[in-house]
Amino acid sequence: MIVLDTNVVSEVLKPLPDDKVLSWVKSIEARTFVTAMTVSELYAGVAILPEGRKKATLRTVLDRVLGMYPILSFDFLAAQEYAEVVSRRRQSGQPISTVDAQITAVCRAHNAECATRNVKDFENTGVRLINPWD
Repeated sequence: MIVLDTNVVSEVLKPLPDDKVLSWVKSIEARTFVTAMTVSELYAGVAILPEGRKKATLRTVLDRVLGMYPILSFDFLAAQEYAEVVSRRRQSGQPISTVDAQITAVCRAHNAECATRNVKDFENTGVRLINPWD
């Protein structure tokens, strides 16, 4: 099971995505998931755009792409894992953003790997990381 971080899904949404990333995502498609946090970040990014063709097009593409992936929620088990992630990172002197901690917690709750370009944001969380750009 591989959870795609927001930056991976954002790359797939680009008009000209990185070929390596796109090929990698297609090759593991049956094992990929996104979190509710990634969904909210992506829709928020579209929502803040000015009204117009670009916003409408992005919303349509986002609906289509996100419809391809099962979405993992932040549930009770993830909430417990969240506490561990925040604690571990704080104790190691590496604070973590709320959204990244939530994504990590969902990965831990599902024993999933996390695909991200921002590996440093997720280090020392107990989650195996994959950088599709490498």
